[in-house]
Amino acid sequence: MDEHRGKFGVEPICAALRSAGVQIAPNSYRARKTRKLSARACRDQVVTAAITNVHADNFGVYGARKVYEALRRQDGVDGGSVARCTVERLMRAAGLRGVTRSRTPQTTRPAPRDRDDRPDLVDRHFAADAPNRLWVADITYVRTFGGWVYAAFVLDVFSRRIVGWQIANNLRTDLALDALNMGLWLRRRDGADLKHLVHHSDRGVQYVAVRYTERLAEADVVASVGSVGDSYDNAMAEAFNSLFKAELVRNKGPWKGLDDLEAAIAAYIDWYNHRRLHGELGLVPPVEYEQHRDPTTRPQRALGA
Repeated sequence: MDEHRGKFGVEPICAALRSAGVQIAPNSYRARKTRKLSARACRDQVVTAAITNVHADNFGVYGARKVYEALRRQDGVDGGSVARCTVERLMRAAGLRGVTRSRTPQTTRPAPRDRDDRPDLVDRHFAADAPNRLWVADITYVRTFGGWVYAAFVLDVFSRRIVGWQIANNLRTDLALDALNMGLWLRRRDGADLKHLVHHSDRGVQYVAVRYTERLAEADVVASVGSVGDSYDNAMAEAFNSLFKAELVRNKGPWKGLDDLEAAIAAYIDWYNHRRLHGELGLVPPVEYEQHRDPTTRPQRALGA
């Protein structure tokens, strides 16, 4: 009626609706348009605006659980509390939802078994009692208008923090090696002790290459690898790749090429490490988890600070 009343008038529209079995009186319509919003409706408008801001500020990936927690961490809305069921209701009404993940194919090419005899020291037990005890590494890919782009990540199992990453237009060893070197530099910059560190990966040719192996040895890092062709042996790294593809690649694409993807990944990793609420960490960001759970960890700066 709001859309057509200027052309047809309220009474004719109501008459047409009544003939179709919809009983709306002109006076009822006018009363509804002039009546003030209820206290609940006014509150819903304020909360919906806050929910929309939280959702947009977090790459549009949060579902109701994390939006609710984000509001709670910032002391609710205008000093008041918001129930989770209210967040769910208002997100449905606003058409807001979290992203979902899908399975992605394997990207690293397994090296011949006789080229590497390193053991699997993790045995699918992805747990660590402090930072820099266990890192996992893997490579994934992104389709762009300029061709395939490959991304390598190194993740600290204790906090799920991304300590190193790199992208390239090829799958040469330098891709994985640059991500490793970033992680080593970042942790040493913050004064970390890496003498107890185990580095785990699949048996991709990048990770069993001579130069990569030499760099691990030079840094006194113990190498561990999973079995050939079994993604479960590197499940935590694979899980992050799936998250990365869902939250950034598919959510914010399509991508022109390496340059715009690199800028987007830098922003995503900064958000992921410092602000993203992680379900496996009690809904706190990875850097915050490290600072609160490890008394030896100093306050850490963002990469590039």
